[in-house]
Amino acid sequence: MTPTEAPTAAERRRLRSILRGLRARFGPLEPPRRTDPLEELILTVLSQHTSDANAERAYGALRARYPTWEKVARARTAALADAIRSGGLANTKAPRIQAILREIFRREGRYDLSWTRDAGDERVREYLVSLPGVGPKTAAVVLAFALGRDAIPVDTHVHRVSTRLGLVPPKTSADKADRLLHDLVPAPIRIELHVGLIRLGREICKAGRPRCESCPLNDLCLTAPLYMGRAAP
Repeated sequence: MTPTEAPTAAERRRLRSILRGLRARFGPLEPPRRTDPLEELILTVLSQHTSDANAERAYGALRARYPTWEKVARARTAALADAIRSGGLANTKAPRIQAILREIFRREGRYDLSWTRDAGDERVREYLVSLPGVGPKTAAVVLAFALGRDAIPVDTHVHRVSTRLGLVPPKTSADKADRLLHDLVPAPIRIELHVGLIRLGREICKAGRPRCESCPLNDLCLTAPLYMGRAAP
């Protein structure tokens, strides 16, 4: 499917089957807590290439040392990097966070993104991806979990699992997968499917050798036959 095509009836049925399988395995697919959009944006930057636990630890250390966004923006970059060291890649993330905050202040006159609560999805998405170092996945996280919008963020787990399931073509970039999945997946189930695919990627459909034998979607997956020695669905 290309980004300009509507999903077919068969694709919609397959998506419903995938979601039923994920619900049966993991139970209710509840989204994470909703937060302030600027908090979510910075936390998402900290979460890149690390675990949620490490990102939360780094965020807590950041706010403990710098209780306001102005203090974060004005901090010595090396000191800020030391504060978020537990989140990994601190020397990259610290200047990125400061660049984001400074650009928001330049545009808005304050460190605040509360206006996004009343703005349309595309306006918010375009604004966020225009910020330094913010890509489609980060923008989708803010839309989904800070603003409660029907977005489907494509992190490393969603990208891997959706490719193996055949929801996006092989070798599709994460940025392109973001748009393909947004167009393919009906709005009411995007967040729920996102949560389910992350759970599947973390626990079963891991990088390297996936545990296809225990996967609730192995009868729907295009990749499982390669590991299980049976015909493709």
